Order: sequence, then C-alpha cells, then structure tokens
Amino acid sequence: MTKALPETLPRHVQVQQRIQAMLRRAEFVPGDRIPSERELAEQLGISRMTVRRAVDHLVKMGVLERDSTAGTRVSQPKVQRVLGEERLNSLTQMVAATGGVPGGYVLSFEKTAATELLSEQLKVALSTPLVKIKRVRLVDHVPFCVETSILPAEAFPGLSVDDVDGDHSLYQILEQRYGLEVGLGESTISVAQARMDEATILRLPATASVLVFRSTVRDRQDRPFEYLYSVNHPDLVTFSFNAHK
Repeated sequence: MTKALPETLPRHVQVQQRIQAMLRRAEFVPGDRIPSERELAEQLGISRMTVRRAVDHLVKMGVLERDSTAGTRVSQPKVQRVLGEERLNSLTQMVAATGGVPGGYVLSFEKTAATELLSEQLKVALSTPLVKIKRVRLVDHVPFCVETSILPAEAFPGLSVDDVDGDHSLYQILEQRYGLEVGLGESTISVAQARMDEATILRLPATASVLVFRSTVRDRQDRPFEYLYSVNHPDLVTFSFNAHK
C-alpha cells in the first residue's frame, strides 16, 4: 500500500522530494533510468501532471536529464571537486573544467574576530580581525554549494564584496592583487543534515543530508590564509582525490 503524501507542502514539491529520496537509494547511480511518469503516478497515487511538474523541476536543477529515446535518467554530477593536486584550484576553475558555466552570488561579506578555532587554524591571535565571506556557488545557474571563506583582514586590505560576487574567483583575486601563491591545505569531508537555510538555497528537502567540506588552505610557503567551510549538494557534487608520489 502506498504511503500517503504529507499535506504540509504543495503536491509537486512533495513528489519532488520523494523522487530525490528514491534516487539516493543505493540501487540508483548516474545514468540509470528512473520509472516513467505513469509508473511514478501509480506508485504515489497522484496525477501524471503533478509528477511531470516535479520531474521538470528536477531536470532544471540538473538532478535528472531527459533523453528522447531512453527516457529520464539520473544525471552525472555537475561538479567534480578534485583534491590532492599540487595546488588547490578554485571552484570557478573546477566548474569550468567539467564543462559547466560557473556563477554565484554573495550572501554576506563582513568583518569578524578570530575565535579559538579560527585562531588555531589560521595561526593568528585571538580576536584578530578577519573577513568572512559567505557565497552561493552556481553551475549552469543551479546552486550546488554554500561556501564560507574566512581570511585574515590584515593580509588582504581593500578586499571588497565586488571582488567575489558573480563568477569571480577569490583565489585569482588573491594571486593577482596580493601576490599570493595558493598551495594545499588540510581537508576533511563529512556528511551532515542541512540547516534549513542551506536546504532552501540548495533546493533540498528540509531533512536532506549534505556533503560538508572543511579545509585550512595554505600558501606555497606553508602559511595558512583561509579557513573554508563548504556545504555541497549531494546530487550535484562529487569529490575525488589525486595522489602524487
């Protein structure tokens, strides 16, 4: 017996969330064909028009893709974040490398002070002035991550919100204006439940899991200059690691 859909959200949004939950089950991988709109309508006990509206939205999000001969399939991830290179590339470069159109917008650009954690990670004294930049990153106009960069303010005087809005690369600005040579960093990847604001931005269900990437990025002289916290859409982003001898 099909479980009734909750009535707290519009029907097509409920269907979209059910399809997304279905896609995250282990048997679905990129390239797999999903059930037809007729089959989904029968499984959920709703109209094909409502299913079509939900599927249309998932196609626009890049989660699904339509093929005129093979039906609707699970899309390949849109962004591949490559770790372990000799230098850490910017997300703008990574999106472009996979054939996508990079973009973004700034959620906040503000001054803050070093907490105990940030003091340890950035090797600065407690309460040192920092710049905190929170951005939404886009691939083909679709949001795929919410990313926060925290930098020592003294090291980058004059850095402004206009420098990092749109498809501008923060690392390119730091290299060209301040002579910084980006190196590598110490990074971790984990799975967590999205906060409500993050889920809304990434167009995910309220209880969805996300990929959380944290990194303390260093320059070529092994000096930390950025603490990075990134919340990534689980259907649009993959992480890979290249080991160098």
